[in-house]
Amino acid sequence: MTRQIEGSAVIVTGGARGIGRATVERLARAGAKVAVGDLDPDLLADVVDAFGSQVVAARLDVTEPASWRSFLDSVAELGPWDVLVNNAGIMPLGPVLKEEDALTRAIFEVNVHGPINGIKAVAPAMVERGHGHIVNVASAVGRVPVPDAATYSASKFAVVGFSEALRMELAPAGVDVSLVLPSVVQTELADGVPPAKGMKPVTAEDVAEAIESVIREPRPEVWVPNWAQALTKITQAMPRRFQDFVDRATNASQLLAGVDPAARAAYEERVRRNVRQG
Repeated sequence: MTRQIEGSAVIVTGGARGIGRATVERLARAGAKVAVGDLDPDLLADVVDAFGSQVVAARLDVTEPASWRSFLDSVAELGPWDVLVNNAGIMPLGPVLKEEDALTRAIFEVNVHGPINGIKAVAPAMVERGHGHIVNVASAVGRVPVPDAATYSASKFAVVGFSEALRMELAPAGVDVSLVLPSVVQTELADGVPPAKGMKPVTAEDVAEAIESVIREPRPEVWVPNWAQALTKITQAMPRRFQDFVDRATNASQLLAGVDPAARAAYEERVRRNVRQG
């Protein structure tokens, strides 16, 4: 069934930059009413200025249930909510044995507890009305782990597993759950990370297009680029030797060995500063 976006009410977390910002722009252009949650007040103001009354924005710390309650009160004028897009996430990189404990916890707080908190805050009303749609933006590394991003990979594996189970729980109530799994996306989060061998770089607009598509036509799982899903599932069904051959051919396991530290410095510092500030 194809669903109408025009007139629907959508929440987008992490909506002030990157994939979130591109998604807000695309959905607003399609006629949706969009509530944007983010931590950066200056970027939130810029989003509202750009899109007018069709978009409202409020501060949201996805790791705090109380912040979710305050956010929903602030944007209640646009509800009730048809779609929740859990997009907020962080991706600090580096060897896990050198990763500070606080940073490990922060990755899980934002990437795993963030979506769970949002779903607990928004989905009960969807269940009560008998319809709704949750879109969890995970990552290709939620299916294919990558060295030097062990905690990030684990957090996205958790989102994939949680979404799979949640889909079965909420389906009888008429609420859809979809996963969007992008590869390396050209946003600040992936600054300095080279694309996998033979893979065209993915833009925030590409992911936003996939999110719009899955809202219009709910599906359990969408990859960006789409062809990567079939390749991954075929590869993972094969013996380990074949998987290792594909890994060597694509250089996937060495992807982060080619990271440019200087290009990532600003992002890594911002994430760690936010962790230190609590």
